[in-house]
Amino acid sequence: MKEKDPEKKSFYQAAGVDIDAGNRAVELIKKHAATTWRPGVLGGIGGFSGLFALDLDRFRAPVLVSGTDGVGTKLRIAQMMRKHDTVGIDLVAMCVNDILVCGAEPLFFLDYLACGKLVPEQAAEVVAGIAAGCREAGCALIGGETAEMPGFYRPGEYDLAGFAVGVVERDQIWDGEKIRTGDAVLGIASTGLHSNGYSLARRVLFEGAGYEIDTFLPELGRTVGEELLIPTKIYAKTVLALKEKFESGRVLKGAAHITGGGILENLPRLLPRGLGAALRQGSWPIPPIFELIQLQGKIPADEMYRVFNMGIGFVLFTRAEEAGAVRRALQEMGEAVFLLGEVRPGSGVAFI
Repeated sequence: MKEKDPEKKSFYQAAGVDIDAGNRAVELIKKHAATTWRPGVLGGIGGFSGLFALDLDRFRAPVLVSGTDGVGTKLRIAQMMRKHDTVGIDLVAMCVNDILVCGAEPLFFLDYLACGKLVPEQAAEVVAGIAAGCREAGCALIGGETAEMPGFYRPGEYDLAGFAVGVVERDQIWDGEKIRTGDAVLGIASTGLHSNGYSLARRVLFEGAGYEIDTFLPELGRTVGEELLIPTKIYAKTVLALKEKFESGRVLKGAAHITGGGILENLPRLLPRGLGAALRQGSWPIPPIFELIQLQGKIPADEMYRVFNMGIGFVLFTRAEEAGAVRRALQEMGEAVFLLGEVRPGSGVAFI
C-alpha cells in the first residue's frame, strides 16, 4: 500500500467532507463530555451508541421521560457574533426543562450538530457549552453526532438538536390531574428571551429598529448581541430540590415550561378541563428586552404573551396554603419567584 500524500485530498474531501477533521473534532469533544459523567454512564464518547445503567435500587416504579428540541434562530445570533460557547447551554435547557415539567430527574443527553464545513475547534466550542449545560442540569453527555453536509449549509452555519432522557417515579409524575380551583400559580424568573421568539425579535431589532449586533443600549446595559445570547436558564436542580423538600402531588401539583407559545399557550397545556389560570397584571417585573421589542415593533400585548416568556421561564402549580413556604424555599435557593395568580373555573389564561 502506498504511503498517503498529506497534500493530496481524497475524493470525499474534495467533495466537501473531511473525515480527518471529524476524527479531530471527536477527540476535542471527549474531554468536555467526560466532565459531565455521573453514576450510570458506561463506556465513553466515540462508540456507535451511548450506554447508561439505571440504578433500580433508587426507584420503586421508574418511568423514563424523554424530550427533544433545538435552539432555533438564536443560532443566527451566535454565528453573527462568532461566539459559540453558550448555545449549547440553550440546547440542554430546552430539553431538560421540558422533561422537568413531569417532575423527572435528567439522566443523560445526546446532541446532533450539522454544518456545511466542519471546523473541529468550533464544534468543540459548541460542545463545551453543551457540557456546561449538562453539568448544570446534573445529566451526562453520553453521545452525539456531527454531520458535515457541504452544499446544505452556508459557510459558518450550523444547526443543533438535543435529546434528553430522565426518570420519575410513576406515582410522582406531574400531569396536572391533581390541580384544583384555588391552587396558586408561582413563576420563576427567566434570564431573558431564552430560546423562543427570535425570528420576531431579529426582525424587530435588526430590520425594523436598525440596530447592529454590537449596538449598545443603555436600557439593557449591554449590546443587542450580548442580550440576545444570554443562555436559557436551567431549572432542574432548583425544582428537584424543591420536590425533595415538599410532597409531590399534594403540595407541588404540576409545572409548565414557558417556551414556544409563551405564557398564553403553555399554562393551559397542563390544566384539567374546566380550569383556567387567572394571573394578576403587574405581579412580576417585565425585563426591558421585552418592552423594547414591543415598543419598537408596535406589537400587541396579547401577541407578546403568546410568543415570549415575558420574564417567567418556569411555572409551578402549588397548594394555596403552601405557596408562601414554596416561594420562600425557592428564594433561599437564589431564585426570583413571584405569585402570579391562581387557578379558577374557566379555560386558558386571563389577566386580572
